Amino acid sequence: MKVLIASAEAVPFAKVGGLADVVGSLPAALRQAGVDARVIIPGYGLIQHFKYHISRLFTFQFNHRKGNSTVEVYTCVHDGVPVYFVQCWPYFGQENSVYADWHWDMPRFVFFNQLIMATAWELRLRLGWFPDVFHVNDWHTALLPFLLADSRWKEEWRHVASVLTIHNIAYQGNSAARFLWEAAVAARLHPLIQWHNLGDNLLGIAIAYSDMVSTVSPRYATEIQYPYAGYELAGIIRDRAADLRGILNGIDTTVWNPETDPHIISRYNAASFEEQRIINKRHLQAFARLPVRDDVPVIGIVSRLTRQKGLDLAIPALWQLLADTDVQFVVLGTGDSDLEGELAWLAQNFPSKARAFLQFDAALSQHIYAGCDIFLMPSHFEPCGIGQMIAMRYGALPLVRETGGLADTVTNYDDGDADAGTGFMFQWEDSSALLATLRWALSTYYQRPKAWRRMQRRAMELDLSWTKSAQEYINLYQTAIDKRRD
Repeated sequence: MKVLIASAEAVPFAKVGGLADVVGSLPAALRQAGVDARVIIPGYGLIQHFKYHISRLFTFQFNHRKGNSTVEVYTCVHDGVPVYFVQCWPYFGQENSVYADWHWDMPRFVFFNQLIMATAWELRLRLGWFPDVFHVNDWHTALLPFLLADSRWKEEWRHVASVLTIHNIAYQGNSAARFLWEAAVAARLHPLIQWHNLGDNLLGIAIAYSDMVSTVSPRYATEIQYPYAGYELAGIIRDRAADLRGILNGIDTTVWNPETDPHIISRYNAASFEEQRIINKRHLQAFARLPVRDDVPVIGIVSRLTRQKGLDLAIPALWQLLADTDVQFVVLGTGDSDLEGELAWLAQNFPSKARAFLQFDAALSQHIYAGCDIFLMPSHFEPCGIGQMIAMRYGALPLVRETGGLADTVTNYDDGDADAGTGFMFQWEDSSALLATLRWALSTYYQRPKAWRRMQRRAMELDLSWTKSAQEYINLYQTAIDKRRD
């Protein structure tokens, strides 16, 4: 099975959000399972060719409705996965950021979809490699299922299937109509597109034309069928419900591994964490210029600082908690300026209890995962999320809101006879609910230390790898291929 995974981002080359983490780790798991998975992304100017041993593969001329363009295709092999980088002036090859603004991003990603089709054809001619499946991700590559359907009059494209993965349905590629002439999308549209009036919505077009649709957790697959989570696409999602699957994201457990992590001070596993993990906590406290105390619980956040992540719920709760409870708090992230300001003000008012690192720092994030006791992730919505999974892998117990992938990955603590759980969960989108759950977690930390350690061990022993999910994707690809061959 040959699968070409198309994306705007992929770790380690270009990353803004969780999409990059998935595309950076899923293909390796697929290849280990026997799938010839390859990745194609834009050849952004920011990508360091020398660092990743990227070399030019070939150049070709691409004829399109606006003229003729020279396309340069570069490649490397990362973690055993062939990756293709496509450059074409003026859209790709000179930029120093993944995204800019709607006026620039919309036409260049529409064009990128056309470049993927052309590059796939060139790979067939030059390397003898041609995909059985296009796996497209979010709105940036959402025109591919349409372009593929529009090309099936050619024998070579007839049996190539398309699978769409929705990582975050809030970002849809809206108002694209004036840019779609170049890709000839307006020539004909699927009846579902016309019925739901989504002719200028790139993600809506992909939902209609893809052979199969997936999203990144089972809970989120249910949520997006309703307007509160699916927005204007909820209706077309329901119409495609028979072809919709929720496949939980995994994490790269070779990268996120406290037993081998080169960034943390003291390495440990589920058998040794009780003795070794505390050293990382002390280091985190010292680095954050907080009192080094083994007995005080540390609450950590590593996040984009946006409303989606529930920071508007967390900040009022943390003000109250820091004012009346012996607790410490460390946050790392960047995002909305107002939330950054509120977190900075919180830290200034509690200098011996709180520290805000308003920056991007990958190494520091791993110190927080390895050193905090409670990992706070109170998202309003979360398609999957990997922060809570990394936290559990490192023995930090997540405190999350019951939504999306958070509900699918974190088991709520049961302090009864069952003695179950890997974290703490609340439901209502309210600061008081979050505060009450924080107090419950802190009470457990102080009064039931043995139960706390059992939770840590359970969390660390969870299988959070891609192994199971990769097999689910393989089954999804096969279903899509079978539809094309029927």
